Amino acid sequence: MKRPTIADVAQRAGVSKGAVSYALNGQPGVSEATRQRILAIATEIGFSRSSAARALSAATAGAIGLALCRPARTLGVEPFFMALISGVEAELSARSYALTLQVVADPDAEIAVYRRWWGERRVDGVLVCDLRTDDRRIPALEQLQLPAVVIGGPGGTGELASLWSDDAAALTETVEYLAALGHRRIARVAGLPDLRHTEIRTDAFAAVCQRLGLVDAVTVWSDYTGEEGGRATRRLLSSAGRPTAVIYDNDVMAIAGLSVAQEMGLTVPGDLSIVAWDDSPLCRLVHPPLTALGRDIPAYGAHAARQLLAVVAGQPAGRVQDETPHLTPRGSTAPPRVR
Repeated sequence: MKRPTIADVAQRAGVSKGAVSYALNGQPGVSEATRQRILAIATEIGFSRSSAARALSAATAGAIGLALCRPARTLGVEPFFMALISGVEAELSARSYALTLQVVADPDAEIAVYRRWWGERRVDGVLVCDLRTDDRRIPALEQLQLPAVVIGGPGGTGELASLWSDDAAALTETVEYLAALGHRRIARVAGLPDLRHTEIRTDAFAAVCQRLGLVDAVTVWSDYTGEEGGRATRRLLSSAGRPTAVIYDNDVMAIAGLSVAQEMGLTVPGDLSIVAWDDSPLCRLVHPPLTALGRDIPAYGAHAARQLLAVVAGQPAGRVQDETPHLTPRGSTAPPRVR
């Protein structure tokens, strides 16, 4: 007679194999009633985990997971994530670990991926990107007891470990620099509004503009793509109170903004100064080269991977502040032309 398998238990119970694994291993992720039903069915059909299977479940997976809730087309053109992943890979490969990467459609799908990975022992821990306001992934990961490091903050990460940089200080420095050049009408093309780092930058932008008396400052939201960044720029430059400087939340949108300004017959930096967030080779290849906020993103990814491996090894979860992005002035910023 064929030996019963975990798939047989799952089919009889009407649940996933991951749920059966939670129940058999005493992990969170299923209700107590479901756990008892699964255990009863396993006993009824004579399912018994072999010693080899028990040893396998106790062993490490030798991999960490990264689920990205971004359109694949965005990931393909945004240098930030490629640089971050390169740093993660460099750290992991030096320790004989692998990276399991998956693109998901929404936070619910991302949580489902975490449950499956952890239930099937595919990863030893996960890196969490794009922290959101009231992020429901955080309590889900805490309930699963899945080792994790959140790349983002400060705040909003619950009891999970986190790695973050001071975006508020970097944004404040940038506005102060533009104001020192003489700019009074400064705009910002932001990323997705529900992301925690977007909220932090927005609050910092409003605070420093109020302190400096920049009453015409405005923030508009986009999705990090060149298309939306270009549209936002066109609307700003077509308005009655056209800004003399624009800060973009990533390099792709900044380059699109530069193209739109030139298309509209404006000179950069004579008529419009441009600052990009997340310096990249793209910022240095365009003309004029873009003033940008930069940091060592591969090193940032390596630090996150190192921190996660420490959590996997049983070290206490910590909240680590990494390098603050620094401003590098280039040819895209100058004092505004007198009108």
